[in-house]
Amino acid sequence: MTKMRIYELARELKLDSKEILKVALEMGFEVKNHMSNLDSGQVQAVRKALTKPVDKAEPAKPQKTKPQPAKGQTRKAQPTKPRANKTRDKAPEPPKESKTRKEPSFKGPVLISPQGHTVAQLEPLFHFPVTHLIKSLMSLGVMANINQQLDTDTVEILAAQLGIETEVEKSAEELKQERLTAMKTSSAADAVERSPVVTVMGHVDHGKTSLLDHIRNANVTAGEAGGITQHIGAYQVVHNGKKIVFLDTPGHEAFTAMRARGTKITDLAILVVAADEGVMPQTIEALNHAKAAEVSIIVAVNKMDKAGANPEKVKQQLSNHGLMPEEWGGDTIFVEVSATTGTGIENLLEMILLSAEMMELKASPSPLAEGTVIEAKVDKGRGPVATILIQQGTLNVGDSIVCGSAFGKVRAMFDDRGQKLQTAGPAVPVEVLGLSDVPPAGEIFQAVSDDKTARSEALDYGQEQRQTSMIKPRVSLEDIFKQMEESQIKELNLVLKSDVQGTTEAIKQSLNKIKVQDMKVNIIHDGVGGINQSDVTLASASGAVIIGFNVRPDTQAQKLAEEESVEIRLYRVIYDVIDDVKLALKGMLEPEYKEKILGRVEVRNTFRHSKIGTIAGCYVLDGKVTNHALGRLLRDGVIIHEGKLSSLKRFKEDVKEVSTGYECGIMLENYNDIKEGDEIEFYTMVEEK
Repeated sequence: MTKMRIYELARELKLDSKEILKVALEMGFEVKNHMSNLDSGQVQAVRKALTKPVDKAEPAKPQKTKPQPAKGQTRKAQPTKPRANKTRDKAPEPPKESKTRKEPSFKGPVLISPQGHTVAQLEPLFHFPVTHLIKSLMSLGVMANINQQLDTDTVEILAAQLGIETEVEKSAEELKQERLTAMKTSSAADAVERSPVVTVMGHVDHGKTSLLDHIRNANVTAGEAGGITQHIGAYQVVHNGKKIVFLDTPGHEAFTAMRARGTKITDLAILVVAADEGVMPQTIEALNHAKAAEVSIIVAVNKMDKAGANPEKVKQQLSNHGLMPEEWGGDTIFVEVSATTGTGIENLLEMILLSAEMMELKASPSPLAEGTVIEAKVDKGRGPVATILIQQGTLNVGDSIVCGSAFGKVRAMFDDRGQKLQTAGPAVPVEVLGLSDVPPAGEIFQAVSDDKTARSEALDYGQEQRQTSMIKPRVSLEDIFKQMEESQIKELNLVLKSDVQGTTEAIKQSLNKIKVQDMKVNIIHDGVGGINQSDVTLASASGAVIIGFNVRPDTQAQKLAEEESVEIRLYRVIYDVIDDVKLALKGMLEPEYKEKILGRVEVRNTFRHSKIGTIAGCYVLDGKVTNHALGRLLRDGVIIHEGKLSSLKRFKEDVKEVSTGYECGIMLENYNDIKEGDEIEFYTMVEEK
């Protein structure tokens, strides 16, 4: 018996899969989605139903009449509001005991903070004098003074005693989650179909990055330190005339936080599993993030070209975690692919578009733009740069935008290929210049009417954040005992600096999980950008070690660190950070080699030679440079390149070393992108006993 999938029949009849699915369900066939099979008889029946104009018109009639009762229900539901208001107006009856005071009237529930209130703060909210509130609390068995902080439960009980209806305000995080959900789709009259946003997840080395490389025909794997993708990126690809947005999330377990954030804005998750290795710990971790975010999952069984490929084993393993293949009676799409040969990639893209079609993703291009920050960093010459995904509305160059406590005007916009844009609509990832500060990754951004509004909203947000951080939670006796028990725990204090916000967040999450016996990590400060004097001063005062990821200390910070005996440890690969911190906690950190800084130079001129490349005219700021040194090219404190020194000259003559205060000509081995204003730090590796 010949079978045919719903989407194949839809393609043949040049219809949407949704229409075929609807007809099949009306005919009583057991189908779930566009991947469901129809036998030859069912296919014939569906074809016949779709070719009869009468059959298509008849089901439409009851649909027109169905909304009528819904409207009536809405009208019937209206009187419930005045009824609720009447009961609320009766709420202040208990205050009649005080004859001299005016009775308060409440038009609705009194909003109370999720952090609770002091008794003094309740006076204007409840319209009762403090003395009356304290007496009422005493009658409830709560002994409180005017400045006593009451939790929300106590406030609600007190309000009920006084006959006042209350409602707990939603927390900032709850409001943010509601807004993120609302941004995913639009019910506006002008809403149009939008591109799906896809997150590719999977265990490290299972071919996630290679798969993306094949899809977007670019090779980023070779340039990544340690063989893993370091930052989230966003890419647009076109398949069969339709766009798909891919969010690239790193595969290492340390980037759990970044993956979790990625799934909040994504519509569909591609779970990459190597056919020769099967399900691994990070596979389950990624799967759980997708489930928690209620994101649909397509499984890409990769490395099908390998000799030991066993897709059936992968299906069996994932079925134990709730992902049942369609051919086994489930509803999860499994696509067998090879990122190396390209086999199955076209099919994977088709499945993505078909799944998106079933989701009916919509966005309105007309309102002011809003969306989410994917990544953010500081760039020399361009200032704060944010990669954002527009989810609703249209963003234009010149628009005023606000993102958390950062605000500004869109000075320039670039797409994922670096092309300048004047305008960008929904489901488009863009790089934006013009913000006042680096916003945190995962923060909501929005365009507003003018600069004044943007500044005001950013200031309000900053003030709210400060107030939230200042509110001290109530400490119970149980907490005190817990602290006494934990006083035996020793801590490794760290100051963490990284090149981008998303990496800082991910490293923090990973380091905070590390605990070795009675030792734990305490990150006292973290930030974005080069290591400065302020970081060293803080580390010195708190006895902390400074961890720098893909950044360097400036000259003043380096000198101060030497004077204050503050250790600065610099890394390029995430594995090394985690491993070293674990070893430090165990007291086993014994590096075989230690880096010895020789000196630092400033690039003041560059000369391009047609045969030998770029020669940098440099001035030695401090220390010295030797002709066998290793060098790091720094641009605004961030490492651009590391490599050997290939040439050191003074007045066209090769020299062995150049000291502080002298000029010299320098060439780096196999590297020519040197610019005026760059600094080169020279070092050598010294063996330690």
